[in-house]
Amino acid sequence: QVQLVESGGDLVQPGGSLGLSCTASGSIFRINTMGWYRQTPGKERELVAGIIRDGTTSYADSVKGRFTISRDDAKNMVFLQMNSLKPEDTAVYYCNAEIFRRGGSTWSNYWGQGTQVTVSS
Repeated sequence: QVQLVESGGDLVQPGGSLGLSCTASGSIFRINTMGWYRQTPGKERELVAGIIRDGTTSYADSVKGRFTISRDDAKNMVFLQMNSLKPEDTAVYYCNAEIFRRGGSTWSNYWGQGTQVTVSS
């Protein structure tokens, strides 16, 4: 079994910073793409940032220059550093990873349970 667990969500003032972490655990052979998504009530989940094994990153236009994604493959972790936060960044943030399980036969997509980020004064 594989689990993704996020941490770091909080209430922060506009213009502030926050860091999210996600740890993958379980019977993991290899992790390919890792990413962060976010969702607000009534809207579809959207990709915020992604990172592949070679370190190549991609970002939603709305967060470019403010958010930074990184990963630590030795610890099976992915991070999201969020700076210059805006009220419109308020959402539940979800960690996502494409994982090949030990003894498995294919890549599978896994999600964390989500962590709330609220940007408000």
